[in-house]
Amino acid sequence: MSWQAFVDTSLVGTGHITKGAIISIAGDSAWASSPELTIQPAEMKVIADIVAGNQAAIDKAYAEGIHVAGVRYVLTKTADDIYARAGRDGVCITPSKQAIVVGIHNEAVQAGNATSVVAALADHLKKTGY
Repeated sequence: MSWQAFVDTSLVGTGHITKGAIISIAGDSAWASSPELTIQPAEMKVIADIVAGNQAAIDKAYAEGIHVAGVRYVLTKTADDIYARAGRDGVCITPSKQAIVVGIHNEAVQAGNATSVVAALADHLKKTGY
């Protein structure tokens, strides 16, 4: 399956994610994304720093929020998964070994369902070496 197929089928195709992306664990490239989701290089780098456990990046994100495709989200969780909200919408971020899965959901979706979908794809990628 191609990276784009993972985004289209395993994320957006579930109905729990409205837009999704897979970026490199280093935060230096997007492997695939929904057509209407463009995560900027600086945003990818911040996401990668948070995933890597960079405490300064985590503290800054809690204080100032995290930006994904130009939208500011208020960071609420950075444990195993990263979760942030913008109003009633949310973003779920989960790393695998070589990639970071990003899923954005709207207010019609429960955050737990969206997080489960993102985590399931990240787990699948881990099991296949990514």
